[in-house]
Amino acid sequence: MDNLRGEIFQISSKEEFERFALEVFRYQAQSIPIYKEYIERLKINPEKINHFEKIPFLPIQFFKSREIKPLGVEVQAIFESSGTTGNQTSRHFVTDIELYIKSFTSAFNHFYGNPTDYCILALLPSYIERQGSSLVFMVDNLIKQSQHPESGFFLNEFDNLTEILDRLDSNGQKCLLIGVSFALVDFTEKHTFKLKNSIVMETGGMKGRRKEMIREELHHQLCNAFGVKEIHSEYGMTELLSQAYSDGKGIFKCPNWMKVVVRDPYDPFTTLSHQKAGAINIIDLANIYSCSFIQTEDLGKTYDDGSFEILGRMNEAQLRGCNLLVY
Repeated sequence: MDNLRGEIFQISSKEEFERFALEVFRYQAQSIPIYKEYIERLKINPEKINHFEKIPFLPIQFFKSREIKPLGVEVQAIFESSGTTGNQTSRHFVTDIELYIKSFTSAFNHFYGNPTDYCILALLPSYIERQGSSLVFMVDNLIKQSQHPESGFFLNEFDNLTEILDRLDSNGQKCLLIGVSFALVDFTEKHTFKLKNSIVMETGGMKGRRKEMIREELHHQLCNAFGVKEIHSEYGMTELLSQAYSDGKGIFKCPNWMKVVVRDPYDPFTTLSHQKAGAINIIDLANIYSCSFIQTEDLGKTYDDGSFEILGRMNEAQLRGCNLLVY
């Protein structure tokens, strides 16, 4: 698999994606113990899988109870999901941290250009207040790549952040303000802007800190407060090494080594066609040394051009149906 580390980021066609997906699947079906066991319990012969849409997706709940990695391979980093007290969190045992850096850097370059073009300002209080956040690791690395002296994280320094953002934007400096949703709302209740050279990006999640808002309401409020036409979004999760991005209206696009397909929420082995709402499955080929084929608990739909939209989370009844497969 080491030969794929660089090649997957050069994927440029549907045919290449399918070929790499099958190659990664056959490797993981043998080398990732829990995935191998899951496939065996489904009585699936990996050698008979001849199309990526027939690859079985591992329920994301396994990341809460198992080490999903090859046996005998040293762990370089452990990323852990956020969770409320008493809830079991997901853990991603990363055996090749450089692969993660390559993945998020390549995706950022593809969608936004070189980080050196930006001053990157991060408003991620709920993440920097805990250990093991893959999002903080990514943003911290992009901040360093930006090489801008005023790039950095901000916790409660709203006045300082306002001064920097206003000054740099008015001087023509491109800025990227990336923040968790509730922190951006908190920020704009105290300060408003008329930005001309900046991108505002939300990473989702009120996390119980504020009243939940539908995306349209949140983006409308933030657009008015920042004086921008669109709010960008980042879609990622602890269990992945890749991210999708939206440049407005919550429509996400994947890098070429990542793909989203939609399944029936009550039948995880049935795939739905474009524009039909269902549960999200993700193929992340950067997840070579973990599992690249994951059933998530998000609901959404895909479009003909490969983009997708997140509509919400699965309800308890749907989760119980999926949990029949988890032991």
